[in-house]
Amino acid sequence: MTDSLNLPRGFYHLHLPTTDSTMLCLLRPDLAARSEEFVLVTTDFQTAGHGQRGTVWEAAAGRNLLFSFAFHPTFVSAGGQFRLSEALALAVAESLDVLPAEVSVKWPNDIYAGDRKICGMLLEHDLRGTHIYNTRAGVGLNVNQQRFEGDAPNPVSMRQLLGRDTERGPLLSAILHRFCAYYRLLRDGGAATVDERYAARLYRREGLHPFSDAAGPFSACIHAVRPDGRLVLRDATGRLRTYAFKEVKFEPEEENHG
Repeated sequence: MTDSLNLPRGFYHLHLPTTDSTMLCLLRPDLAARSEEFVLVTTDFQTAGHGQRGTVWEAAAGRNLLFSFAFHPTFVSAGGQFRLSEALALAVAESLDVLPAEVSVKWPNDIYAGDRKICGMLLEHDLRGTHIYNTRAGVGLNVNQQRFEGDAPNPVSMRQLLGRDTERGPLLSAILHRFCAYYRLLRDGGAATVDERYAARLYRREGLHPFSDAAGPFSACIHAVRPDGRLVLRDATGRLRTYAFKEVKFEPEEENHG
């Protein structure tokens, strides 16, 4: 994979055949001390990869994209940190538009092909005062995996959708080039554009759909996503409901047998 990479300028790249977690690798003192704008770690297999709130990510060795990168978005305020998630989600989603399924972003930042999850990501931020000092972003993308043995409810891979393997290096290069373009857009005052494109990519972005929260199930439409990442739903009665991560669940759509 490393031979076919065409990385944007400003990247230092370390490839590890196997590691516990590329996110954890970024905490190594030698990598944290690098002077490059971005520090990228890739691997063929993770023994302890994880996603949002500790969820496990299943990935066969050498078949998928598993990578993390660190950078210093000091121009982003703590209250606007979710826009970095938007930028990365858009970069991945746009790079998957070759698939024969609608590619969307399931809030906050899972990437879906149709109604199945093809990519998960995790962003961690270190703050200094009112702004972000350091961000670590990790991505697991199902590329060439043919079967899933775990208990994840709805995984899918590019291989399953396309019927053929995809080169991982050019795909990773495309994702990172797109991310850097969105990153520059944020830096140059284009946050509103990023927000708009993210909103246009949202899974279940139109119409009423089933959700549930601590009080039980309800139907709602997506009203907005705030810069801090909170999801605002408008339920069937017109009431606005605001949720942080893991406070609301997307429920399966009922099949229409009529």
